[in-house]
Amino acid sequence: MNATVEQLAPVEQQATTPWVVAALYQFKEVKDPAQLQQNLLDIVKTINLCGTLIVAKEGINGTIAGDQHAIQVMHQFLLDAGFNDMEYKESHSSDKPFRKMKIKLKKEIVTLGVDVKPRNLVGHYLDPKAWNDLISRDDVIIVDTRNDYEYKAGTFKNAVDPKTESFREFPDYVKKQLAEHKNKKIAMFCTGGIRCEKSTSLLLQEGFEEVYHLKGGILKYLEETPAEESLWEGECFVFDGRTAVTHAMQEGENVKCHACGWPLTPEEVALPTYELGVSCLYCIEKTSEQQKNNFRMRQSQIVAAKRKRL
Repeated sequence: MNATVEQLAPVEQQATTPWVVAALYQFKEVKDPAQLQQNLLDIVKTINLCGTLIVAKEGINGTIAGDQHAIQVMHQFLLDAGFNDMEYKESHSSDKPFRKMKIKLKKEIVTLGVDVKPRNLVGHYLDPKAWNDLISRDDVIIVDTRNDYEYKAGTFKNAVDPKTESFREFPDYVKKQLAEHKNKKIAMFCTGGIRCEKSTSLLLQEGFEEVYHLKGGILKYLEETPAEESLWEGECFVFDGRTAVTHAMQEGENVKCHACGWPLTPEEVALPTYELGVSCLYCIEKTSEQQKNNFRMRQSQIVAAKRKRL
């Protein structure tokens, strides 16, 4: 099996707004990932979807968007294919959140780079209320398993930032900075829960004694927890055109710098360092003038393409 094969399915037309966005994953043995990929490609040729689904021997993961009918068709197909214990959440976007529909075949549905067994070694799942109770204690270490730019948009009160640029760096963080706390209670969270599934499995494999994770991730927490009871601070970065969401899964105020990908607050957008599609305060000193000119050309092409669609 080619672990890096990526196939594209075209999105023929825009769905009626608002777009339904479905985030889903399940760790489940897939005997023939290539066949599942082909079956998914056949399905998306007949319905209007955009987003990404990742298929591997260990399961399926992804976020897709479309009208309610298209989302229901895909959801039912996955249920019929045996993914009947998915972590599955729907939200909405006012604009098309992805450009294309991609079905990827990979070695892992979320890349940790370390062999773990998330179906066998499992931490303690906590619902939002139990999570609030746990992370309010003084004897608990709260670890944000996401990347640095996601942490920047928002996180839980008193959460530790591992300062990772990708999930592949998390095992190194565990060995170098977290290993001395194996006898402590460790509470971990991520956007939808999938990275925590692997993180808790990794920690248990490394000899940690009490490992907890937020079931359904931040998205489920924001969906179910009233703002007045929430211990979440800021917005939750999402990997689509919305940039970030807040409580009740409402679209946030952060926007993404399309030069470097970092989320920006309205105040940061107002700074002179920000130029749409070209730069922000986090990357303006990291790119050359030639690169900035290339970004400007790209941005002008994006604007022109949008005008043609109007």
